[in-house]
Amino acid sequence: MCFSATASFTAGAYLLGLGTLTLKSAKLPRQWPFAAIPLLFAIQQLSEGVIWLTFSHDAPLLNTVMTHVYSFFSHVLWPAYLPVAVWMIEPLGGRRRALGMLVVAGSALGIYLLYMLVAFPVVSRPTGQHVEYDSPHFFVAAVMMLYLVSTTVSPLLSTLRGVRVFGALALLSFGAAYYFYATWFISVWCFFAALLSVVIYLHFALPRAGHRGLQKIS
Repeated sequence: MCFSATASFTAGAYLLGLGTLTLKSAKLPRQWPFAAIPLLFAIQQLSEGVIWLTFSHDAPLLNTVMTHVYSFFSHVLWPAYLPVAVWMIEPLGGRRRALGMLVVAGSALGIYLLYMLVAFPVVSRPTGQHVEYDSPHFFVAAVMMLYLVSTTVSPLLSTLRGVRVFGALALLSFGAAYYFYATWFISVWCFFAALLSVVIYLHFALPRAGHRGLQKIS
């Protein structure tokens, strides 16, 4: 999380527990990628906790490694992974075909950002109570727009209510994080998105929430 090492490790531990419960609640193999999102957020938050420690313990090599681990999640994984996870649980129909196009777009963006991450390494630094990630290529308008579409519009296209709720809240948190915390946007929005993992858990845990319509494609 963006405030301290303690907060990041606490959020990571919470997400590990929530993610385990979410995976146990997923009944079908095609649900597992979407159900795994809280666990992936847990790894990301724990990695930022280590980044915080590298500032106070003067560990530049570890800082570089963990900054790139964190940036792999924030830059590369989410735009490529989320459309695939949503596509897999979507019942057959027009929405699923539209999601297929977002899978292609998100994967292409993930590959591009992976190349940029290697070619132009990200640097992390503490600024106040936040971690700032110096990643100028990420903030190019076209990249930001495609990233937004991949990570928020894809769940909004779903016919499953819980998935749409996750997408709507992710979109709102995207706007809030960028408006209030533009300098620390990457760190703050990833934290907000991680908190939304409870919506994913409820999607699977509540009766009828995660399973309606899935019989059409099981």
